[in-house]
Amino acid sequence: MKKAFSLLELLVVILILGILAAFVAPNLIGAGEKAKRDLVCTQMASVAQALKMFKLDNGTYPETEEGLQALLHNPDPDKYPNYSSQPYLEKLPKDSWRQPFVYLKKGGSFELISYGADRKEGGQGEDADIYYSKCHK
Repeated sequence: MKKAFSLLELLVVILILGILAAFVAPNLIGAGEKAKRDLVCTQMASVAQALKMFKLDNGTYPETEEGLQALLHNPDPDKYPNYSSQPYLEKLPKDSWRQPFVYLKKGGSFELISYGADRKEGGQGEDADIYYSKCHK
């Protein structure tokens, strides 16, 4: 005689799995986007360190027009005679959505921006822009 699960036992197992999924799924769905946003802040911190080294060597941050490319090669040897013999970054990182960071020089400081999941300025929720100055420090 073969032993098998009855239809009622199978329905009970499916019901239990459904209940577990209902509790776990909402926590997992938002976790991916949060992880992407956290990674952007970590990447921004790395770029910020390179910018600080640039300023330490040259007395100022690169101009907005020079952008983050100034971390790869000296944009103006006359303006930056103390530029490092090695680039400050090997390559420019991209955000979690494979877009370059936006760099703005703001007086004696700077701002790094990622436009988020929608890759456009502005947005709400997951599409909201991410600012280095607002990342957890």
